[in-house]
Amino acid sequence: MNEYRVIEIKESVFEDNNKDAAKLRKELKDEGTFLLNLMSSPGAGKTTTLVKTIAELKDQLNIAIMEADIDSDVDAATISNTGTKVIQLHTGGMCHLDADMTRQGIRALDAKHTDLVVLENVGNLVCPAEFDTGSTKNAMILSVPEGDDKPLKYPLMFQISDALVINKIDVLDYFDFDLEACISRVKKLNPNIKIFPVSAKTGEGIKEWANWLLEEVNKAKN
Repeated sequence: MNEYRVIEIKESVFEDNNKDAAKLRKELKDEGTFLLNLMSSPGAGKTTTLVKTIAELKDQLNIAIMEADIDSDVDAATISNTGTKVIQLHTGGMCHLDADMTRQGIRALDAKHTDLVVLENVGNLVCPAEFDTGSTKNAMILSVPEGDDKPLKYPLMFQISDALVINKIDVLDYFDFDLEACISRVKKLNPNIKIFPVSAKTGEGIKEWANWLLEEVNKAKN
């Protein structure tokens, strides 16, 4: 019987990306740019939350947005209406961004003198959690209609996030969503995560979320 090698491709891919992500993180720190990787499932309200967040922070930070999607420029068009610098990234069918893709977007965005760059990652609770983008912080959005059991089904996403925005709390009365149970499940996975119940539609809770983000950007400069 001939001898053959077994190569763990997935481990190799992650290892290479992690090294590249660490390199990108240092590049961004040297340039004074804070990169937020914002993740969620489709329809959780990332873009609407971003619009409200921009309104809170635009007078205090120089902000730019990278919109990542498999196709279309719908989200970039929405962000452009705020007057914020934005670029649309098409992933060519891939369900996530890695560090090299993120770097390409940042260089095309020309974000060297930007305080805060937000990467709105592809809508997906699985793949984006597995790939380090080189971000300074990770945040995710969970919307009330998705259910309070998502931390049980997609634990990695909650484990790697520094902040959780629970969006659409204005419809809590219409869905079987136990907010306290959800928070308890998340805290068991990640005791240090910051949690912000918000309504991107009404603006409730957005200020608290935006203030946390501002504090993190300012801390990263020191």
